[in-house]
Amino acid sequence: MDPVAIREIAHAVLDTEARAVAGLKSQINDQFIEACRIMLACHGRIVVLGMGKSGHIGGKLAATLASTGSPAFFVHPGEASHGDLGMITRGDVVLMLSNSGETAELLTILPIIKRMRVRLVALTGNPDSHLARNADAHVHVDVSQEACPLGLAPTSSTTAALAMGDALAISLLEARGFTREDFARSHPAGQLGRRLLLHISDVMHVGDDIPLVNSDTCLADAVMEMSRKRLGMTTVVDEQRRVVGVLTDGDLRRAIDSNVDMSVAPVSDVMSPNPTSIRAERLAVEGAELMERCKITALPVLDEGGHVVGALNIHDLFSAGVL
Repeated sequence: MDPVAIREIAHAVLDTEARAVAGLKSQINDQFIEACRIMLACHGRIVVLGMGKSGHIGGKLAATLASTGSPAFFVHPGEASHGDLGMITRGDVVLMLSNSGETAELLTILPIIKRMRVRLVALTGNPDSHLARNADAHVHVDVSQEACPLGLAPTSSTTAALAMGDALAISLLEARGFTREDFARSHPAGQLGRRLLLHISDVMHVGDDIPLVNSDTCLADAVMEMSRKRLGMTTVVDEQRRVVGVLTDGDLRRAIDSNVDMSVAPVSDVMSPNPTSIRAERLAVEGAELMERCKITALPVLDEGGHVVGALNIHDLFSAGVL
């Protein structure tokens, strides 16, 4: 194979498809707006149908709609004619994809959809097609040239349909006021979901797992508390359990360098007073950002009165997938 020829072919494909997508801007017209209105007003689900390559694009589009605030699912037109039409109810909106607008499997079920009075949005490359003429809104996705040199394999046409479908989905996202938090609730297993949904209270150590000593505790006992709880620090509290400081590995090293008698010296002599802390209701990612900014690896978690309610280590954030 000639590497130069391969590069030229690949560049030609990308140029052809880029022109096809750029040409769609002229089709963002009143019919596009009407399609958005119909789908935004849908009280049920947006049911996406398409055959062949259009079906693959339709499946992706249904997933994009569903994850951006517009409940949707894909139905294969062949299966729809054999029972799956029962998935479509009167409150739904049907979105059909067909480059020709004359796909037989779609036209077969078109009369049934009409009898159900389900509103229809069509994405086709032919505004004079049967499907386009019977749609409540027709979004035109015509392309002048397929990227396939034979002009046969759906390439530019499927790319155009995908891009126009994304334009619909994101337009609906904006119209609904869909937020990053809404997106995270649809993706709880993803990193974005964890970053936007997990709070400090979800990952912090509580109860007996909190490293905690009184301010008059001797340094040796405070070190034992640090070792038992394995968070790289211990909180230092007063009689009301309000945090007055923390003892960290760094504080301990400095005490050793100063030849402090660990069996006698109170922890208050070597602790870091007024420590950086965080509230339990803050996002876990905010804890990570605070640690990074302050160049520390652990935080006491305090309530509004300054009382210790938890402790957080950077490894907790790694384990939770926040970092």
